[in-house]
Amino acid sequence: MEFAPKWIAWEITRRCNLHCVHCRSSSEMEVKGHPDFPTSEAFRVIDDIASYAAPVVVLSGGEPLVRRDVFEIARYGTDKGLRMCLATNGTLVDDAICENIKSSGIRIVSLSLDGSEKGVHDDFRSQKGAFDGTINAAKLFKKHGIEFIVNSSFTKRNQEEIPRVYRLAKDLGATAWYMFMIVPTGRGEEIMNELITKEDYEEILDWHYQMEKDEETMLVRPTCAPHYYRVVLQQSKKEGEKFKKRTLKFSTGGAKGCIAGQLICLIDVDGNVLPCSYFPMPAGNIRRQPFKEIWEGSELFKNLRDFKKYKGKCGSCEFINVCGGCRARAYSVYGDYLEEEPFCSYVPRKPRKVEK
Repeated sequence: MEFAPKWIAWEITRRCNLHCVHCRSSSEMEVKGHPDFPTSEAFRVIDDIASYAAPVVVLSGGEPLVRRDVFEIARYGTDKGLRMCLATNGTLVDDAICENIKSSGIRIVSLSLDGSEKGVHDDFRSQKGAFDGTINAAKLFKKHGIEFIVNSSFTKRNQEEIPRVYRLAKDLGATAWYMFMIVPTGRGEEIMNELITKEDYEEILDWHYQMEKDEETMLVRPTCAPHYYRVVLQQSKKEGEKFKKRTLKFSTGGAKGCIAGQLICLIDVDGNVLPCSYFPMPAGNIRRQPFKEIWEGSELFKNLRDFKKYKGKCGSCEFINVCGGCRARAYSVYGDYLEEEPFCSYVPRKPRKVEK
């Protein structure tokens, strides 16, 4: 497997107009100790990344639209040849924002939608009107010809909504729907008791497999659910058919589970480079080191890429090369990112061969 940066989430602010129950960065409008960096530093970071690779770069937060220079940053990245994207909760989107999205060269936008009706979504986002804002944003994106993805996060409080949210994303005209299985980090640590059980997790992934087989117009993918790739192999073998896997030109395109520190990473507002958005352990800091040096030389990243170091069930699983277990979830639950995936019920059946 080639370990090249294909997709970078970039937390350009930790400020946010919502107070979501699962927020990985515990964002709110007044954040102490994590100020926005200046536009000049944003340009320097883009120069640094572009000198080494040409990944998808997702401007994220917090809520990136609270930064007045968000479209300057996007335009600069576009002009450097990077595929710039935007992740928003949708509540601040209007016609003027849509025009700026298009003129800045942003290729695709992701929207957050955690319920099929306002009571569920607004509860998850701790803000009345959040649902209406997201639906309005989707309609505006369609009006302006902007491609968008719908990201949906689930816990026990809204897991029954999964099929309905999928259908709503489809009805809204989304290019893709990503089903996020919560990793308890940031404010998510406060809802540890709401994490979906191993048994329900497996049933949900089975449902997704059957749904995806019939889905023809929208890309669908479970996120932070690496054992889905094990489920795909098991189910397709059982049914005696090859599973068709579609990809999105703005994604990593890889048919593998956990790719934290392998194909993706997060740069937070303080300049720390983390394996993924839910893995709060820095591999280095771009204010002190070139991105290339961090990506290629970090001990953390090297460990994540060495599957022989994985422990517990993951360490003896024949599906290690296609799944890998969620490293962020192992770190959150056990304090050891090399430990087994804590929300996988599969029992390995035979020794596995590790491919480097």
